[in-house]
Amino acid sequence: MKSTFIFPVMTIIILFSMSACGPNKTDLSDNPFFSEWNTPFGVPPFDKIKFEHYQPALEEGMKQQKAEIDSIANNTEAPTFENTVAALDASGELLSKVSSVFFNMLSANTSDSLQQLAQDMAPAMTQHSDDIMLNGKLFERIKTVYDSRESLDYEAQKLTEITYTDFVRSGALLNDKDKKRLREVNEKLAVLDLQFGDHVMADNNAFQMVLEKEDDLVGLPQSVIDGAAQLAEENGISGKWLFTADKPSMIPFLQYSDRRDLREKIYRGYFMRGDYGNENDNKDLIVQIVSLRLERANLLGYENHASFILDRNMSKNPENVYDLLMKIWDAALPVAKTEAADMQKMIDAEGGDFELATWDWWYYSEKIRKEKYDLDEEMLRPYFSLENVREGIFLLSNKLYGITFKKIEDIPVYHPDAYAYEVLDNDGSHLAVLYMDFHPRASKQGGAWCTSYRDQHVSNGKNITPVVSIVMNFTSPNGDSPALLNLDEVLTFFHEFGHALHGFFSDVTYKRLSGFVPRDFVELPSQVMEHWALHPEMLKLYAKHYETGEVIPDELIKKIEESSHFNQGFATVEYLAASLLDMDYHTLTDVSDLDVIEFENSAMKKIGLIKEILPRYRSTYFNHIFSGGYSAGYYSYIWSEVLDSDVFEAFVESGDIFNKELAAKFRKEILAPGGLQDALDMFVNFRGREPQVDALLRNRGLK
Repeated sequence: MKSTFIFPVMTIIILFSMSACGPNKTDLSDNPFFSEWNTPFGVPPFDKIKFEHYQPALEEGMKQQKAEIDSIANNTEAPTFENTVAALDASGELLSKVSSVFFNMLSANTSDSLQQLAQDMAPAMTQHSDDIMLNGKLFERIKTVYDSRESLDYEAQKLTEITYTDFVRSGALLNDKDKKRLREVNEKLAVLDLQFGDHVMADNNAFQMVLEKEDDLVGLPQSVIDGAAQLAEENGISGKWLFTADKPSMIPFLQYSDRRDLREKIYRGYFMRGDYGNENDNKDLIVQIVSLRLERANLLGYENHASFILDRNMSKNPENVYDLLMKIWDAALPVAKTEAADMQKMIDAEGGDFELATWDWWYYSEKIRKEKYDLDEEMLRPYFSLENVREGIFLLSNKLYGITFKKIEDIPVYHPDAYAYEVLDNDGSHLAVLYMDFHPRASKQGGAWCTSYRDQHVSNGKNITPVVSIVMNFTSPNGDSPALLNLDEVLTFFHEFGHALHGFFSDVTYKRLSGFVPRDFVELPSQVMEHWALHPEMLKLYAKHYETGEVIPDELIKKIEESSHFNQGFATVEYLAASLLDMDYHTLTDVSDLDVIEFENSAMKKIGLIKEILPRYRSTYFNHIFSGGYSAGYYSYIWSEVLDSDVFEAFVESGDIFNKELAAKFRKEILAPGGLQDALDMFVNFRGREPQVDALLRNRGLK
């Protein structure tokens, strides 16, 4: 539940174009998108790409793909897999080349100019996508191939079935009137989704809590104080201390500050994003987005947006999602209530004349953890330097899969904070390029995600290797000290690397099949990696004191194990609350008179969320569902956790958590197939049976 998996382009815009391309006939002089990329491994020449290059390249990319689509649709030869479905899959190479850089920069290294260009281009790009998906002649050719697909080989059959379904779900069977309206809805949604994310980022960057007196720092560890001083200096306010709504700044403050008034101030700065009533307010956007999504679902024959989305997921329908979420909710809520009661007892015992509030939770949970387990995160950070965690992940990947990593010094990067590694397969051959980008900045969205600049596929008989990127917002280095991660950041790093492994090991022919798995399956490869992160055997290999090199002592490992279920009521409940909020929005069948705040409060009251906990994401900054591709899909993390908990138990049951045979099987059955296999079949092929929820409940200490 750490991240978002971001596809390299807006999925509704480009469905069939993810490979790099060679030179193109348009002469636009120094625009790097119009020349072959003679960079290491053909990565984007970030050092040569300028803002003014994007729009002409996007426009030319759409022009070229339109010509390719017209050629396929108007082909006088009888439709075949090769001249229709495969040709469609290979189309749009230039547009993919530009889009993969452009949309990644919007998240990882954006600017006002890029954000404005994205909004300006969204209508044209959405229209371009709709022109493809609603092309009647093209669809008729695809349908002809689909109707005779039994004669094709297995992979061609799968691509044909997925392509046909793509078109049907994009409105290919609608009448002309409904197609016209669908185009209007898609165009509006493309702009609204971008605006929502821009608003959240603007409010996030606008919040600053500047402290000027040492009395304001009471309770904070020296490392947190030093980091705040460094952040203040970087922002031109030397001699003061700066805290922001970025989690590496906010969470330690909430954990350790004795100043309750300031804890409330910083937490409000976080949970009020998009809800200030200013130019960045997202409430009206939410109403529009939910309404338009419902209208689109109705046009396509679905009762609501969730039914439309889930029809292609493992869960299949909203009822199955609610059933799982409420089963876990009923187990977790009593645990969260007990945790809250324990904190209130501590407040009362200390003579506090107040009731536990949301901004108190981190502070008192940290005090109780210290009291119960003699453990706090500041004791652990020295053993989790960013470098040690990275090397630990590399070591784990090698022990499981035999792959190795070689830093690439002379390679273009999109920001000085980013760097790259060549990934070598277990036979020493080139497997992938991996970019990593770790720390917060104003030009980067919050959170953590995995994306790609190029997906694995085969072109003209040659395997095209992937270029993958993981982007995070971890604690920054402080003075002479390296970046020292907290446990959540450690887990996030392992998580994102799991997504990266999924990208590395893709083994398909066609671009549409590369990494194409249901949203509620895609977190399995990432979340299973988290199980290794804090396992005692693994900790002994990488958790070493950044100054002395001392391996983490058994005493601390024991404390980590003993406290592993601590605060799980809170963690589970705040996540489930957000998942249920997402589902409630997207199972609406009538959006008239929707009041966002009233709806959110009603949804939380309905499930009995206690007042001391907010949903992990309130509506107005819920980027996952209103800007990030997880609409009616935030539940996916817990659905996938059923799978990943079960998968890791297979390693434990084998007696060797580094079992190479099991890892090879996991690579073959789960990581490599992409869209070649049904998700449930992939799981059964690995585990030998269907998934069971028991492992998840045990893992969270809820059973």
